[in-house]
Amino acid sequence: MKRSMRNRWLAGFIAALLIMTCGGMAYAEQLRVGVDTAFVPFEFKGKDGKYTGFDVELWDAIAKRLNLDYELIPMDFNGLIPGLTTGNLDVVLAAIFIKSSREKAIDFSHPYFRAGLKVMVRSENSDIRGPEDLKGKVVAVKTGTATVDYVNTLGAKKIVKFPNIDQAYLEVVTGGADAAMHDTPNVLYYIKTAGQGRVKAVGPDVKAAFYGIGFQQGSELRDKVNVALLEMMEDGAYDELYKKWFGAAPE
Repeated sequence: MKRSMRNRWLAGFIAALLIMTCGGMAYAEQLRVGVDTAFVPFEFKGKDGKYTGFDVELWDAIAKRLNLDYELIPMDFNGLIPGLTTGNLDVVLAAIFIKSSREKAIDFSHPYFRAGLKVMVRSENSDIRGPEDLKGKVVAVKTGTATVDYVNTLGAKKIVKFPNIDQAYLEVVTGGADAAMHDTPNVLYYIKTAGQGRVKAVGPDVKAAFYGIGFQQGSELRDKVNVALLEMMEDGAYDELYKKWFGAAPE
């Protein structure tokens, strides 16, 4: 009888230990976080060679709250969602618009940033004043983004696609394209930095939508990240980070 009770106690102890170990396993392992590190000011390599930006710092803050160990894996934007669906990535963070077509393949966090699309042209251009003037023009865009779908509806003469948005901007600067179109924060950042004096933004923001953090479908991590993200928005940490990168509090 004593041996039977001891065996049952040991079995219970081992079972509890296994539950504790397995329950924390997701956090003991290093998460693979895919990022497109050519998208300033959200993800880019700083002068010190380290990755930084609004998205990178947002994820780092979330990871610290959840005690997550992770590795940033830089890649082209086009490879992020396939990376999730094939199981090669656990999380993707790259200013990704939440779209119904994408939600058929992956799960998204709560929205964390509102952005639209903006047209950029050379400074001397007076023909293009907004998206409606892109009909019959050559427009440079980034492959795999929401911009591609939108520009396809505008009747452009030619849509030139690049894996890196900086290449699309350079195509405008050098005269290879009449305009480029991309997410507003990135367009405005380029105009203030590398494109200063050579290019300008025209027209209103269009197709405003929200960015979300991407997860494998059914990932248990999503709910935990959502809680941490909402905590940051409630305790002011999100506003502080937003002001750091964009100069003002979010609307």
